[in-house]
Amino acid sequence: MTGTERDGAQVSTGTTADATGEGTAIPELVIISGMSGAGRSTAAKCLEDLGWFVVDNLPPALIPTMVDLGARSQGNVARIAVVVDVRGRRFFDNLRESLADLAAKKVKRRVIFLEASDDALVRRFESVRRPHPLQGSGRIVDGIAAERDLLRELRGDADLVIDTSSLNVHELRAKMDAQFAGEEEPELRATVMSFGYKYGLPVDADLVVDCRFLPNPHWVPELRPFTGLNEEVSGYVFNQPGAKEFLDRYTELLQLIAAGYRREGKRYVTIAVGCTGGKHRSVAMSEKLAHRLVSEGVETVVVHRDMGRE
Repeated sequence: MTGTERDGAQVSTGTTADATGEGTAIPELVIISGMSGAGRSTAAKCLEDLGWFVVDNLPPALIPTMVDLGARSQGNVARIAVVVDVRGRRFFDNLRESLADLAAKKVKRRVIFLEASDDALVRRFESVRRPHPLQGSGRIVDGIAAERDLLRELRGDADLVIDTSSLNVHELRAKMDAQFAGEEEPELRATVMSFGYKYGLPVDADLVVDCRFLPNPHWVPELRPFTGLNEEVSGYVFNQPGAKEFLDRYTELLQLIAAGYRREGKRYVTIAVGCTGGKHRSVAMSEKLAHRLVSEGVETVVVHRDMGRE
């Protein structure tokens, strides 16, 4: 079932887990949370369309019970996505207790957190003329601040953070499909995102790479109109001193990090590659880096956040 509330939603990933007892198998579990107005309903509908069993706004204390029921379904409920809406301190305490219970039962679970900037959230609430659920007698920004404070710990523990600030409904669905449409989940899935520092750091980045140590093709008149997807621009970038060496050494570093992520059970990583405008150097480096990751067996999605904004 799927909720109709504007900002309740779901997401998730995975395959049926190992059997825990005769005739039972623990379902894969994904917990969807995040900021009100960040697109949880859209994410939930996308997961439901991909065949997940979705429960919207389930009280956290009932999550272990839902998993137990799925385990008794004789394989009919192999993947469960639960949308949780944290609005009170006791509610949050119940969520932490449920996560601890799931860990003790060795349930394979993932936490997906939907994020958006304050400006984007304010615009969305104003467009539907609804108050923020935590603003009380204050302003929308007061409710957003209270929710960020309440969710800070959960966001820090999330396996995947998706920033929807600049995404429309179709773009969010495309991003969800790219992450979760596969029948078999890879050991590690990476998003390599180019960006421009002039437009701000991506809030969902796990790792940030700065390419501003390389000469800027913007100052080469014949290259300025093009992007890092252009062969001449890419050739110019990688003919600069240190460019190829940086790519080689950073790839080696990512191999080390990826091995650690796998050991810790982290399935997703977002690598943000920046330059001044997000048009030339970061785009070229992102494309090469993604190619290296694919060659290492890491399923990789490339996103050029700011290309075309100038």
